Amino acid sequence: MSVNIEMPKLSDTMTEGTLIKWHKQIGDQVEIGDVLAEVETDKATMEMEAFDEGKLTHILVQEGGKAEIGAVLAILDGDDTAGGSAPAAEAVSTSVKTESAPTAAAIVPVVLHTATDGSRIKASPLARKVASELGVDLSSVAGSGPGGRIVRDDVESAKSSPAKSPSKALEAAAKLSEAAKTRATASAASAPAPTAIMPTSKEGDERIELSSMRKVIASRLLTSKTTIPHFYLHLEVDAAPLMALRKQVNDQAEKTHGNKYSVNDFILKATVNAAQAVPAINASFAGDHIVKFKHVGLSVAIAVEDGLVTPVIKEAETKSLLAISRAVKDFAVRAKDKKLKPDEFDGGTITVSNLGAWGIESFDAIVNPPQAAILSVGGAIEKPVVKNGQIVPGLRMNIGVSADHRVVDGAVAASFLAEVKKLLENPALMLL
Repeated sequence: MSVNIEMPKLSDTMTEGTLIKWHKQIGDQVEIGDVLAEVETDKATMEMEAFDEGKLTHILVQEGGKAEIGAVLAILDGDDTAGGSAPAAEAVSTSVKTESAPTAAAIVPVVLHTATDGSRIKASPLARKVASELGVDLSSVAGSGPGGRIVRDDVESAKSSPAKSPSKALEAAAKLSEAAKTRATASAASAPAPTAIMPTSKEGDERIELSSMRKVIASRLLTSKTTIPHFYLHLEVDAAPLMALRKQVNDQAEKTHGNKYSVNDFILKATVNAAQAVPAINASFAGDHIVKFKHVGLSVAIAVEDGLVTPVIKEAETKSLLAISRAVKDFAVRAKDKKLKPDEFDGGTITVSNLGAWGIESFDAIVNPPQAAILSVGGAIEKPVVKNGQIVPGLRMNIGVSADHRVVDGAVAASFLAEVKKLLENPALMLL
């Protein structure tokens, strides 16, 4: 029996993936747990493991090709009848999107599981395997996965409860399908209308296809700016005490653990401590209520080739300055190699975006939904300042907060920003 290898959902915001590299080729034997391929999601490049065993007989999506979640990527133990005209070939071709038109060899007949009325039963490979082992008829199971797809839990539940008739299963699937159509229609109706007309492209212009990451960035930031009522506050910080302490700490660190602290490490630690001191900032809008988080999930903005990623230091309030510094260094290395894991993006409650290294003095960041606040940090700039009535040289840093006014009031955001300023101007307090 043929087993379809489908595009898995590897992150909470993923809708499609890009097949970066196949680790198995046609004719290779596949064992459960083998790494089949590398898939780029909207957040990172992930390894895709096999949940079934057998010989790889067809590869439907070539390296560089894109496919939606649930689309068939390859087949194990299928009959090699490439070039045939079975109806299943059309089903596969409509679910797979590639950068260029698929070749004839890429679209092949696939043996699909079907219901009694001839319609296709959507089930994950693992669900089909469990169903076979437990003797469960998939046509009698209503799926709870995306688009009514049957997953392992559905099969196990069907085994432990009275079997549903095929007609009821089909009725449930139809309801799920209708609900999905309703949601899609509502989403399309509420989508903002385009407000700009693109100029006609000319010779020499370059077309750059959106990566999965860029699409998600565009979608999330559009949602943020069109649905979240932003407001912005700024303060100027005397950065001289921070720079002096950092030099002392780094001189000592070279003699012990060897970790070199960046200015951003202190800013991140100050943000965590300030979020604890003003817990109302560490919250999220949830429709009819506000969620105030117990722990601080610190999202760190890191620039990568395709845009920006924000991996999370979980329970950051329990982390020392050294632990935060090491975590960020690790994130930065793996982010550039696209090796961050999906769960490393989950659990963020507040974000820090620092553009000081690019020479930016001040900017307003966009709130990272569903969080309620993001700290923006500029570079430390030498400038004349007034001190004790005299104009003297100074080292100043601009910090700002962008906040969701549904969750955070001006006084709360001002208190949070003032707390960050106090800690940066008295950095020894962060070492206690």
